[in-house]
Amino acid sequence: MTEPLDVAKLQRRLAEFAAARDWQPYHTPKNLVAALSVEASELVEIFQWLTPEESARVMDDPDTAHRVTDEIADVLAYLLQLCEVLGVDPLTALSAKIDRNERRFPAP
Repeated sequence: MTEPLDVAKLQRRLAEFAAARDWQPYHTPKNLVAALSVEASELVEIFQWLTPEESARVMDDPDTAHRVTDEIADVLAYLLQLCEVLGVDPLTALSAKIDRNERRFPAP
């Protein structure tokens, strides 16, 4: 049976992966933000010329679904690494942002 995933464990795995390859010197906030932007752009590229209807069905094609899943993973990996380097708890940050948005945009 596999262990349940959580953000902290994934961040540790990413840190261990980078450390094993001596990549830490390159994992500066500036470089991680740039890499995050590149990966987000690669995700955008998949959807760029699709109609709204086609984009809603993008996961129906196994090859495209695999590409989407990989790019989402890349975006999340760089975001989690950035959070680790900056000392930001991503779940706490998201929760606080949702709280602010609920106050800023109250439901009718």
